[in-house]
This record gives sequence, C-alpha cells and structure tokens, in this order.
Amino acid sequence: MTMRPDDHRRKWDKNEYEKLAAERLLNQVAPKEEEPVQRENLKRRDYKVDLDSKLGKSVVINKNTPTSQSGGYYCNVCDCVVKDSINFLDHINGKKHQRNLGMSMKVERSTVDQVKERFQQNKKKMEEKQKDYELERRLREAKEEEDRYKEHRKEKRKERKRKAEDTDFDAGGMPDDMAAIMGFSGFGGSKKNS
Repeated sequence: MTMRPDDHRRKWDKNEYEKLAAERLLNQVAPKEEEPVQRENLKRRDYKVDLDSKLGKSVVINKNTPTSQSGGYYCNVCDCVVKDSINFLDHINGKKHQRNLGMSMKVERSTVDQVKERFQQNKKKMEEKQKDYELERRLREAKEEEDRYKEHRKEKRKERKRKAEDTDFDAGGMPDDMAAIMGFSGFGGSKKNS
C-alpha cells in the first residue's frame, strides 16, 4: 500500500478484516450446532380457566398497585395483563403463551388404536349416563306412585270423616247442623252447642 500525502481516502487492511469475518462465522456456527430445544406437543388443559371470579367486582387501582392486581386478566406465565376475557382466551391459546409453557403448537397424531379406545370410553360413559337416567326415572316414578297412594288414602280418610259427621246425630235424632239451623241446642246434657 502506498501512502501518498495527497491521498486522503481511508485504506482497508483486507487480510485483517478477512480474519475478523472468519472468526465471526466460527462463533455463529458454534451455537447453531447445539441441540435445538425440544418442546412438548400441544395437550389439553387440565384446569378450568377462571373468567368469572372478578365479574361484577370493583377494585381501586393506583400507581402503586402491582400489575397482577390491576384491572383485567393477569397471565403469570407471560407476566402481562389483558383487558377483557376474549383477548385473555386468545392469549392463553396463542403461540407466545404456549411457548412460555414449553409447548410447541404441534398436535400429536392419534393412532387408530387410540381412537378406538377413546370411542370405547365415550360409549361406556354414555351407557353409565343412560343407567343413571333409568335409575332416576324409576325413582321419580316410584315417588309419584307413592304420592298418589298417599293422596288416595288422605281422600279416603276425609270421606270417612265426612260420612261419620253426616251420620252423627245428637240425642234428638237430628244431625248437629240441622239442630243448629232449627235452633235446638240440645237438652242440656252437654255443653257442646252452648
């Protein structure tokens, strides 16, 4: 390289920069050779999402309130606040949240045997529900039958009581209500109609 005094342009040392570029490439290749992070396949949530606990409640929020207690739905996995339930559901079903949980967005493919087993489980559940429904129906019918029987016995008792009142005569041979209408109160033997 010639350095002339009238040449003010900057000159680059090609060998030095080629050496720096080669080192940078070696440093970039080294991390990529590491094994990639293995994430679980997407799986069903085993808990119920709580959307109703704060429904209709008022909370006072000031500048010292922690983010987890501020208004909206707080995601402790991602440390963020979402303002409404629809966006919260979108967030917890989204890619970022699932990644933070350690899951990929891929779903495990089911085998034919797994599908058949699932059908058998659902069939057993339906049969159990049917049996429970049958039992409930029978119990309800038995209770209705018992209620009808009790009502029938009650009616019979009332009818017997009515007949007994109709045939109940006082000493004069007239029914009590007939004697009351006619003005008789009896012969003084009892204080029944006084």
